[in-house]
Amino acid sequence: MTGNTLRTFFLLAGMTALFMGIGYMLGGAGGAMIALVFAAGMNLFAWWNSADAVLRMHGAREIRVDERDQRLRQYASDVKALAFKAQMPEPRIYVIDTDQPNAFATGRDPQHAAVAATSGLLNRLNREEVQGVMAHELAHVKNRDTLTMTVTATLAGAIGMLANFALFFGGNNRAGLLGTIALMIFAPMAAMLVQSAISRSREYEADRVGAEIHGNPMALASALEKIERSARQTVNEQAERNPATAHMFIINPLNGQRMDNLFSTHPDTANRIDQLRKMAGAAAPVRSGPWGPRGPWG
Repeated sequence: MTGNTLRTFFLLAGMTALFMGIGYMLGGAGGAMIALVFAAGMNLFAWWNSADAVLRMHGAREIRVDERDQRLRQYASDVKALAFKAQMPEPRIYVIDTDQPNAFATGRDPQHAAVAATSGLLNRLNREEVQGVMAHELAHVKNRDTLTMTVTATLAGAIGMLANFALFFGGNNRAGLLGTIALMIFAPMAAMLVQSAISRSREYEADRVGAEIHGNPMALASALEKIERSARQTVNEQAERNPATAHMFIINPLNGQRMDNLFSTHPDTANRIDQLRKMAGAAAPVRSGPWGPRGPWG
């Protein structure tokens, strides 16, 4: 078990314990068991339906074999080639119609995975940069991060819901009125901290594995720089309507957070680029690929 996997295990265990603790404060030992069963049921549902649910939320369209758009055919072909190189099953491939450049992966395991890129990503990045981004997303699938992220998001949402539910019990629960107020404030914050910690550690690892799959860390570094710059200037309406899925994207689609703070779901992009430069053994500034800033299809 790697250090990253072990850290994720303990963080998820802590979140589960927090969920059960809230249940205990609301209803004693019986409340704790009900909370555990409820969490298990929610996670089982998410395990089976996460991919399709997230794709529907963002209006993703699956790429067909008879696509007329050469850009989309090339994108799908490159993803399949990268999956073959990574020795993993081909995922379902989607495109999301939004100008913001971004991408995410979803699915409970490599055999039931899907990757999605926005039209903005395909328009603004060159081919090698798009490949770098999709290699990053395939790394999430290969590392089984997509399931971890879904379970974490589900538990975090459930903890917040339970904390709000405690308000209706007021001082009649084990925590008392002051305890209930503290529970409402600090339980969601604790869940957010755990979710952020898991997401950020997974992004660094996916950058590393994705760069190894693609073979050129600087392509991903260049892509991250472009996506970060454009994401702060372009509104992703689907993501704004579904903020709980923000941690799944390669760059935060809701805003351009640059601080590596406690509640950020993504690491600082500059830190990620520095790590990729170290992998490439280069200290030179990130440069655009051979097709220029808008890519071969723009």
